[in-house]
Amino acid sequence: MVNHSQDDRVAGSSVGQGSADDPAYTIEQALFNLQQTDDPSARYYAAWWIGRFRVNEPMAIQALLDALKDNSDRSPDGGYPLRRNAAKALGKLGEVSVVPALIEALSCHDYYVRESAAQSLEMLGDRRAIPGLISLLEGGIAVAQQVEGKPHLSEPYEAILEALGKLQAKKAISLIEPFLEHFVPKVQFAAARALYQLTENPLYGEKLVTALQEKTLQVRRSALMDLGAIGYLGAVDAIAHTLAENSLKLIALKGILEHHLGQQTIQLELNDDLVHLMNVMDSLL
Repeated sequence: MVNHSQDDRVAGSSVGQGSADDPAYTIEQALFNLQQTDDPSARYYAAWWIGRFRVNEPMAIQALLDALKDNSDRSPDGGYPLRRNAAKALGKLGEVSVVPALIEALSCHDYYVRESAAQSLEMLGDRRAIPGLISLLEGGIAVAQQVEGKPHLSEPYEAILEALGKLQAKKAISLIEPFLEHFVPKVQFAAARALYQLTENPLYGEKLVTALQEKTLQVRRSALMDLGAIGYLGAVDAIAHTLAENSLKLIALKGILEHHLGQQTIQLELNDDLVHLMNVMDSLL
């Protein structure tokens, strides 16, 4: 599972910035800060704020699209911090007109811009993104290696694989399968998650269940979230017994429950599996 925890982090403080809950920080202030060019940190914060509060207004969307092409805000390693936040924010606004711009952002040389664009394309759920996402799998597992001197792989494979699964990119199945053997566990999990969504083969769900026994807590947490995302009902008891925080186990179980309630036709009684699931959730409270 891709870690979205950084989505709600902002860089420092600046003139015109406030905390996320500051009532003095308005849409007008955010738009002004995003469009000015004198204070990069204010622009960065404004892009985050617009996404955080789902400011789905034409002016905000256009300002974010402009920020997605910004060349002025550069990090020491040559990356584009403002573009990253703009890409993240655009995915949260539910406006599919931005999909072409996010697809174009998949070719940015900044790894984190590509990652943010892939995450947002998954959120928007527009299948026009499939060819661009597939292109990032070119070379397969052989080129999916650690970049020298960087804390990441050559491409944001977790985000790419998860997006392809969500978008039901069935033509990508043969390209995704080799990533089940990748040396990074989270990439393996992203592949299993996508393949389960694409095939509904319980083999892939069980691979994630097995991951709940991994020694590293962070890996177990990742598997929990992936199981919740795919709604794998066969994982309920294993989730309940996983060595992890009950809060995370409840989030995963809630995801499974919502997945199946969304598919279930209206009826007076829940099936036995869902009743069991809710009893397990009660036991964790």
